[in-house]
Amino acid sequence: MVKIELRGIAKTQAKGRTYYYAWRGGPRLRGEPGSPEFIGSYNDAVAERRTPDKSRFRAVVTAYKASDDYKTLADTTKRNWATWLDRIGDYFGDLRIAQFDRPEKIRPVIRRWRSQWADKPRTADYGCQVLSRVLSHAVDPLGKIASNPCEGIKQLYSGDRREIIWTASDITQLKAGCPTEIAHAVDLAATTGLRLSDLLRLSWSHIGEDAITITTGKSKHRREAIIPLYDDLRAVLAGIPKRSTTILTNMRRRPWKANGFGTAFNRAKIASGMNDRDLHFHDLRSTAATRFYTAGLSERVIAEIMAWEEEHVARIIRRYVGRSAATKAIIRQMNERRT
Repeated sequence: MVKIELRGIAKTQAKGRTYYYAWRGGPRLRGEPGSPEFIGSYNDAVAERRTPDKSRFRAVVTAYKASDDYKTLADTTKRNWATWLDRIGDYFGDLRIAQFDRPEKIRPVIRRWRSQWADKPRTADYGCQVLSRVLSHAVDPLGKIASNPCEGIKQLYSGDRREIIWTASDITQLKAGCPTEIAHAVDLAATTGLRLSDLLRLSWSHIGEDAITITTGKSKHRREAIIPLYDDLRAVLAGIPKRSTTILTNMRRRPWKANGFGTAFNRAKIASGMNDRDLHFHDLRSTAATRFYTAGLSERVIAEIMAWEEEHVARIIRRYVGRSAATKAIIRQMNERRT
């Protein structure tokens, strides 16, 4: 058997599966390594790279991957979008770009593609979000099509998480059946309002005399979250042993990786009998925002603490803070003004 050496192939692993790409940032290869399908897809990718057909939609996907718009996304977003961009390229890549300039014809095709994840509406909508961004890039700055055909396609998921927060009893139930390391993460999220990615890299050096100060990954480290060390937060930090430079560690006393934490957190929900509850880890940000707001902090101060844009804070508060909690806060503020 003749062994064929294919140069430049990139290999990645995600969720226990191995994926191969013609080159780093290139198209994903089909079939098992060494199989005719695998070699054929590699040869096709190389040929396309040498003489790209700029009339095909695959050229738009490639252009978007190379754009500043894509490069400036947060690292976690880029990792998530990379998979979707491959799916989009595989499904739509051979279509002519001109076909996307006929919304009445292409929208049914887009809906059929989205229907692959009809049983997971949020996943389906997420895929459409990425496709819409690519199509917007085709409109401007590329000028390949006149309008974005994703506009006008209704989302499948209609859930509203504005009222979804972890209550004190929810947190108590979870902590009763989960490892201490998960309990520490839950308490820290509920008292700081930090995103999971920032929590997992939060180190003891970020703790000052009066506040925790950390740049946020979502802002590409251009903004700082400054969280005052109030009594409840000091108590949470005092209960976490110093095992590493990072505050949160896994069961092996090592810093968490995002995938490992996600798996451990889901197991904790199952063990605590909460698997059927529509509560996500990121909903603990809602809990923190609610606590800050009902404690009497102004929207401006909450924006500074959580590193939100001040001009958008009112909208974000409405999204994250429970309506009943907000109403009680308003009543308390009105009563205080009378006295």
